[in-house]
Amino acid sequence: MGIEGNDPAESRPTLSRRRFIATVGGGLIFAASAGMAGFSLSRTPHAALAPWVEAGQYAEPRRFALSYAILAPNPHNLQPWLVDLSEPAVVTVLPDPDRRLAETDPFDRQLTIGLGCFLELMRIAASQQGYQLEMTLFPEGSEVDRLGSRPVARVHFSRSTSAADPLFDAILLRRSTKEPFDMERAVDGDTIKALSPETDGVRFAGIEQARQVATLRELTWQAFEMEYTTPAKLRESIDLMRMGKAEIEASPDGIDVGGMPLEALQRLGLLNRIDLATPGSFSYRTGLEMYREMLQATPAFVWLCTPDNRRENQIAAGQAWLRLNLLTTQHGMALHPVSQCLQEYPEMQQHYQRAHRLLAEGGETVQMLGRLGYAAPVPPSPRWRLDDKIRHARFA
Repeated sequence: MGIEGNDPAESRPTLSRRRFIATVGGGLIFAASAGMAGFSLSRTPHAALAPWVEAGQYAEPRRFALSYAILAPNPHNLQPWLVDLSEPAVVTVLPDPDRRLAETDPFDRQLTIGLGCFLELMRIAASQQGYQLEMTLFPEGSEVDRLGSRPVARVHFSRSTSAADPLFDAILLRRSTKEPFDMERAVDGDTIKALSPETDGVRFAGIEQARQVATLRELTWQAFEMEYTTPAKLRESIDLMRMGKAEIEASPDGIDVGGMPLEALQRLGLLNRIDLATPGSFSYRTGLEMYREMLQATPAFVWLCTPDNRRENQIAAGQAWLRLNLLTTQHGMALHPVSQCLQEYPEMQQHYQRAHRLLAEGGETVQMLGRLGYAAPVPPSPRWRLDDKIRHARFA
């Protein structure tokens, strides 16, 4: 399925249009005209980024906390949460059953981790206003095969005399940095130890030694390549791509493919959904090469393990990942999840088992694996507004 209105035969640039790009060693350098420069300046999807500006602009304590919680990291930026505010001083957090990754996350483990990130960010934000949260996880029980539609948590807000969580100040600066890291800046073991999120029931570990890092670079690349070259798995990601400013603002979720140079490639016909799904095409080969180069530019890895794979421990892993992401932000570092090798579908089993042999201890489940290093700042990801995520608000 291609870009609406485009025929594949009409999606190739003419020679005259090629003057905008020069291909150098597999990379692209854009020599934009004044018109293209003006186009570039207009590509920021301001409406889709508005929640990053609106965070904290609510007097009501639950909405204040939730306005930050919706900025939490989550798989494929699906934002798989809904909230019910119909009970005073309570937030009931529900999974959105329409936001599953049936191909690559068949048991909703990653979505549950994302909901754990959401809950922890809500708790940190609430502490800033002097509130503590009492969380009851899965008050109506949980399912094993999929998350379903039962509540994930019932969260009660009450006044507290405890100090605000010091990680609050990092919330609006937090990113998942999907870029090559600076290989001239080493990551030392003491720095990794200082990043421990100290979450009950979650073991944190990391490595920076060259040989072990090389092993994980190879594993993460092989797992990504497996997913990328398995048509149904790749199609799931392509279907979640929002290509260009208009699509991003219409659906501020999924994988945003916008800004320069990506939108210039789209205008030139070099980047479209049909080619992305076609082995051997420019878009397909570029996607593989970009990810390979990114993984190679990784000086260290960190990971999180839990004693088992119960839903409650998946939530705890999400809470720990959120804290880890904020801690790396405070240390001026970059973090990027690369957990393809932890996915539970059959084609990934070889890499899943190897990841557990390398990283787990005593029957643990490895819940998250991430690249760690230093990188230039990147922009935030699009988000749905808070009101789009509230299901009932009778007393709000």
